[in-house]
Amino acid sequence: MKALIAGLSLLLLSGCASNGQAPWAALTNGSSCGKLSSDEQLSLNLADDMAKDGKLHASLANLENLPDNQADVRLRKAKVYRLLGRSEAEPLYRSLLGSCMAAEGEHGLGQLAAASGDNGQAQAHLQRAARLAPTDEKIRNDLGVVYLNQLRVEDARFEFLTAMELKQSDQLAAVNMVTLLLYQDDWSRAAELVSRVGLSPAQFTEAQARAEKLKTPAKASPSVAAQVAAVAPPALP
Repeated sequence: MKALIAGLSLLLLSGCASNGQAPWAALTNGSSCGKLSSDEQLSLNLADDMAKDGKLHASLANLENLPDNQADVRLRKAKVYRLLGRSEAEPLYRSLLGSCMAAEGEHGLGQLAAASGDNGQAQAHLQRAARLAPTDEKIRNDLGVVYLNQLRVEDARFEFLTAMELKQSDQLAAVNMVTLLLYQDDWSRAAELVSRVGLSPAQFTEAQARAEKLKTPAKASPSVAAQVAAVAPPALP
């Protein structure tokens, strides 16, 4: 057991030219949910691949060539800006509210709030996102993280279990569940979960460190952007 112990910053939970279109602060005209052309879709896929490889600036450069009124494009830009720590992310996420990607907009706003340590706002946005997209495992995981940050353990447990069942191949919620179990000093169930889902020693030690921080909240630093699901590593499609 000791061989597995050590530290967690949960992988739990943002400009550029506007192609001559409205400035970021004025993105209130609504987003179009129409389909992109085949060439535009190829550019979008290229931008996604670059973001996954950590080439965020190159990804953003490719997105700048695409129609800014498209919801898919705005969402990708918002995610890249958030990962870059840029302020343009928030108005882009807000521009998605009321559109076909309202859940993604609420999710992103929740991630931004969590990153700034505002768990109340994060909870409100993520609860709305979960109502709009109840089967999105990343939203459910991030809501669980916010609950855990507030020490609402049973609410967090419910969200992590939901996320784990929705997508068993995604280990993020499992890492967070291990954190919760270690916070409760339930080492046997934590070890069983680590073994069952195949978590690495590094993932276990991360979970243990995060659990220790939760036990001493006065010494714990506010949640950081890397603690939200969709941030690590950037998975932008």
